[in-house]
Amino acid sequence: MAVTDTKHARSGEESTADRLGVKGWLVLVTLCGATFMTGLDFSVVTVALPEIGRDLDFASTGSLQWVATACLLPTASLLPLFGRVSDLVGRRRLFTAGVTLFAAFSLFAGLATGPAMLIAARAGQGVAAAMIAPTAIALMTTAFPEGPQRTRALGVNGAVLSLGFVIGTLGGGVITSGLNWRWTMLILVIIGALVLVGAVTLLPRTDTRVAARLDIPGAILASIGLFALVYGISTGAEAGWDSVSTLGSLALAVVALAVFLLVEHRHAAPLIPLGLLNKPTVKWSGLIGFITLGMCGGTTVLLSLYMQDVLGYSALATGAGFLAEGFAALIGGVLAARLIGTLGKVGAMATGLVVQGIGTAVMFLLPVDGGLALLLVTSGAMGFGHVLTVVSFITTMTSGLRDDEQGVAGGLSQLPQFLGAIGTAGLAAIVTARTNVLSATTTPQLATLGGLHTAVLTAGIVCLVGSLLAVLFLRRPVAAAG
Repeated sequence: MAVTDTKHARSGEESTADRLGVKGWLVLVTLCGATFMTGLDFSVVTVALPEIGRDLDFASTGSLQWVATACLLPTASLLPLFGRVSDLVGRRRLFTAGVTLFAAFSLFAGLATGPAMLIAARAGQGVAAAMIAPTAIALMTTAFPEGPQRTRALGVNGAVLSLGFVIGTLGGGVITSGLNWRWTMLILVIIGALVLVGAVTLLPRTDTRVAARLDIPGAILASIGLFALVYGISTGAEAGWDSVSTLGSLALAVVALAVFLLVEHRHAAPLIPLGLLNKPTVKWSGLIGFITLGMCGGTTVLLSLYMQDVLGYSALATGAGFLAEGFAALIGGVLAARLIGTLGKVGAMATGLVVQGIGTAVMFLLPVDGGLALLLVTSGAMGFGHVLTVVSFITTMTSGLRDDEQGVAGGLSQLPQFLGAIGTAGLAAIVTARTNVLSATTTPQLATLGGLHTAVLTAGIVCLVGSLLAVLFLRRPVAAAG
């Protein structure tokens, strides 16, 4: 009887310790609000692009695409730099500065009078997002101790990011139709102001700082390499994968990143310590993150193509078609902490990839007409598995690290989100190649569908291979760390 009472008492103590508390929830809402804001920004502007082009007289569709690309490039290329800067100057300080700049540039974008002003504002938003993304994760991993609290916080963060995608996809169409595209930017100003209030009043004022100089050569090389890589991938489809600009960008990326690794090996205080980068929990989790984000992001683009070009959906109906994916992802984020507690980090990661892979591969059965139920079920499975994998890989990547390494780890954990464009480009290339082969023997609609079928089957297989990699290369390192 005494043993039973002791077990109940310990269980009660652990349950209490696992709770976030009122202040913990307020801190989490503040940090997730920033995540929601940046996630909303990427999805909401995509829906509004056609009206932006008409209103501001963009010269062509290619130039209009820079409204999205101008934000993506600085975010992807500056993540490692700001991840390290946050350890040097303080995460709270950099996070607050990033939120302030993001709100200011969002206002600038909402008031834009021409293409140049809007693209400049979008580039500013990208720089600010690069300040927010790593610091939000680092603040989260230091505010909540490793274990159930941190896992729950990261799960809520993943759910909120998915919610931002759903609201951005649907809300962008509603706002653009009912109000004006400028409100897609002005709403970000309001959210930014609320997050800023929370950051100033709730986030701990004590910041861990590393007494070291900033690795300037490493920062320059990493930024150039990532910028060239993302630029080459983002513009390759339009410019041509064999064009001088695309091949030149990718070659520059390879050279800059190779030299970066050499510089980091010799630098006393490297931008990204190679010892951290070589940790199995960091490098293999990063690869899993790249797989899940690349395949989910690429498949989402393909589903948009399927709904509009094959099924003939309107933009607003296409946004509604993503509801199952978004809400299943939301559920996945809410349940992630419980599933990780039951299955373990690697088990949850592998399970998430299996669910994502099966859901994606079964899209091979999507028909040329109808099939709404199959679309909702498969995209929902993909969204659920994807978010479970994301929460698991970030939890694994940021576990077992010193406090002064959390800023760099936060930047590394966000990098696969932007390098996932490689997956999108790869799946798009498969669609194009297969469609071209089939177009000689069938209708354009069926040829496109055949290309999509080949691509989603490929994406599903890649996810299943990723699940196997997680079990093979992460099970022992995570068990040893535990």
